[in-house]
Amino acid sequence: MTTTLENRVAVDRRPNALRLGIRRGGLEIRQFLRSRESVVFTLAFPVMLLVIFGSVFDDNEVADGVPFTQYFVAGMIAAGLLTVGFQNLAIMIPIERDRGALKRLRGTPMPPTAFFLGKVLMVLAIGAAETVLLLVMAFTLYDVPVPGPAQWVTFLWVSVLGITACTLCGVAFSSLVRSGRGAPAMVTPVALGLQFISGVFSLFTNLPPWMQQLAALFPLKWMTQGMRAVFLPPSFAAHEPAGSSELGLVALVLVLWCVGALVVSRLTFRWTSRD
Repeated sequence: MTTTLENRVAVDRRPNALRLGIRRGGLEIRQFLRSRESVVFTLAFPVMLLVIFGSVFDDNEVADGVPFTQYFVAGMIAAGLLTVGFQNLAIMIPIERDRGALKRLRGTPMPPTAFFLGKVLMVLAIGAAETVLLLVMAFTLYDVPVPGPAQWVTFLWVSVLGITACTLCGVAFSSLVRSGRGAPAMVTPVALGLQFISGVFSLFTNLPPWMQQLAALFPLKWMTQGMRAVFLPPSFAAHEPAGSSELGLVALVLVLWCVGALVVSRLTFRWTSRD
């Protein structure tokens, strides 16, 4: 009887998937911060672009009373979430797969849920840090008006849905990358291409119609559109392709991307290299 009770207590003390995931998330964050290349490219690159474009186009306006820096801040926050979620994971996971780290983790008692939870916590922590950094720069250096309560609510759900979609897309895309060595060469052009066609670096309506239609197939275009509804005055909505911010459609598209990327991730994720 005593032995049975001790066995039950021992089972109850075993960490569950949630606890393991939280611990794994702390480890992922520490590993990320120890990699100078990842920190510089993921955190410093959007800040550097904001400084460069903000200095070059400081006197330009995208609409009456709307400076380019205000427009660019909205796009860079969305692009920063894409970098942290999609680009970071799509490069990191193939490298870990090539090193055999994923295979070793799969052979441990740790449930797969804990591994993915750790990645999600790392993405959320780094994404929050980068967003706060960009916001501080926007409010202090470029005089971007502080949004009101309703705009902050929009900012919250666009950020959550956007980074969720980008994270799941990063996990799904990692299965297409054949090797960790070739991951940056394959992933970076995709991320940069999406930024150029999604209205991050230039006014979206100035792009060719076919490019606007192509961008509408991907989540970044809708993330930038949602962020513009937060940081730009309501009058700017008339300059959007549909003449309004279409926040309902923004939410729908991002939710669909979350669901679709989740399904693809579950079907295609690989713990070992193809070779």
